[in-house]
Amino acid sequence: MRYRRRLRSRIILSFFLLGFGLTAMFATATVLLRERLEDQLIGEALLGNVGDYAEQFYADPENPLVEFEKIKGIVFSERRFGNVPLNWRNLPSGVHELSEQDPDGRTRTYKLAVKKDPDYWFFLSYDIAQERASQQQLMYALIGVVFLFSLMSLVIGFWSSKRVISPLTDLARRMRGMAGSERPEKLAPHFANDEVGQLAATLDDYAEQMTALVKRDREFNSDVSHELRTPLAVIRGATELLLANPDLPEKTRQRLLRIERAAVQSTDLTTALLLLSRNERGVGSTPLLRLCRQLAEASRTQLGGKPVQVHVEGDPEARAEAPEAVLAVALGNLIGNACKYTTEGEVRIVVEPGQVRIEDTGPGLSEEDAARLFERGYRGSGAGGTVGGGIGLSIVRRLCELYGWHVSIAPRPELGAVAILRFSAGG
Repeated sequence: MRYRRRLRSRIILSFFLLGFGLTAMFATATVLLRERLEDQLIGEALLGNVGDYAEQFYADPENPLVEFEKIKGIVFSERRFGNVPLNWRNLPSGVHELSEQDPDGRTRTYKLAVKKDPDYWFFLSYDIAQERASQQQLMYALIGVVFLFSLMSLVIGFWSSKRVISPLTDLARRMRGMAGSERPEKLAPHFANDEVGQLAATLDDYAEQMTALVKRDREFNSDVSHELRTPLAVIRGATELLLANPDLPEKTRQRLLRIERAAVQSTDLTTALLLLSRNERGVGSTPLLRLCRQLAEASRTQLGGKPVQVHVEGDPEARAEAPEAVLAVALGNLIGNACKYTTEGEVRIVVEPGQVRIEDTGPGLSEEDAARLFERGYRGSGAGGTVGGGIGLSIVRRLCELYGWHVSIAPRPELGAVAILRFSAGG
């Protein structure tokens, strides 16, 4: 998952980077500009002085130029060109920066102005060690300034971020306090008429809409629970009374049994859907083997004469901690799908501790079907002419999410498919 910094951290970092960047650029520009201007000024002065030095020498060779504190002038005649220091001999006319070691082993940096005439070479040296030392001191000072201003930017960032974030923090705290409230408190009156206040007003409107929606949903669930259960109970009661008649023809009895099973399935489905709509777990403990036998018997009557055997086996002590209606919907969809798509062979239901496995000898599954089978409305490439809206397995998936179960359907190595419903994380 991509890491995102907190808003306050981003504000502090922005202030720090802004302060550091501006002061660092200012310090760099100061050093470069000073060095460039200093070199330019010294170079121009030395070029002018070496010209004056040459003119005065030609005018009065016996009276050389008076030496200044940092400027030293030397002239070599044509006969003495061999006495010119080695590192000066090949220098063209102009200003050059040189470094050499003095007799004490210290490095001496100076600028040398060179003027070469046919008969005489003129040299003016200017010691810039002091200027270089001042440049180094300036650089250290500017580094300290950069550090100081960066620290100040960081402090300002902490201070300003606290002021900027505090309304948002207060808004988040008040929203957390609204959780579970029937009529949440209004947020907008607690904030100024700024961006945070507008956000609070928008959240108030959204909370009102959600409160009204939840109220309507609860009322609808209550109405549906009553209005659907009552007629289903009447149907079941009527079929039970009719089935108690020993003189019923066999065909009529079979139709009444089918009506009774449909009423039971409708009651279970209503219970499961209401729990899903309320995101509420029902309580109960259900023996799995008995339930699977009931579901298998109901599925046998829907095979329509297909040569398919439905077998149930497994652990009689295995139980699942959930209402029987919920388990009947989840397992009933898986068993019903296996019977629907198996044209011949068998459907085997194996009850094990913590899970139920349904194996069939149907057409199997493609990779796309296995990946998308639990999507709402997806019926799979092997649906053929079978009827259904493709929502049964999506209901199974939602029930598994509600109860923390795990369901999977995969192709078998030899033939058909296997569906597994696990009731525990370690199953």
